[in-house]
Amino acid sequence: MDRRDKRNYYLDIAQTVLERGTCLRRNVGAIIVKNDVIISTGYAGAPRGRANCTDLGTCRREQLGIPRGQRYELCRSVHAEANAIIAASREEMLGATLYLAMKDVATGELVPDASPCNMCRRLIINAGIETVVVRNTEDRYTVYPVARWIEEDDVLPEDQLNTY
Repeated sequence: MDRRDKRNYYLDIAQTVLERGTCLRRNVGAIIVKNDVIISTGYAGAPRGRANCTDLGTCRREQLGIPRGQRYELCRSVHAEANAIIAASREEMLGATLYLAMKDVATGELVPDASPCNMCRRLIINAGIETVVVRNTEDRYTVYPVARWIEEDDVLPEDQLNTY
């Protein structure tokens, strides 16, 4: 009997979680695992009580022609990683692994070069998560050591320093 390797097993679960997503551009599923126990799950969707993009039938970022990876403050959704982090205690997340899968809604295909946005990276760092594993294909994935994100501090360019 061939067993699925553990990382792909958890990525399969994250990929199932993304099916709950309500984004019209990208559906993302996240699970946080520690000591082989699933701590929490999250998918991309509007804050509780607010209308989802799927309910509205429109995506503001799509309407404005905003490319992937830019201007997330205009998005209605709370990202999958953020929702998974909100659902867990920091103590549970210390040293944990976050598994992430992302599909393009238009094509139904996995997004092979997915990775958490800078805002989610900050949340992941502060949550104490140690590793992020992102699905590239049904069997391949990329492993991101969170310590590297701390070392490679993403300092804002000067033209963005006074945007508050």
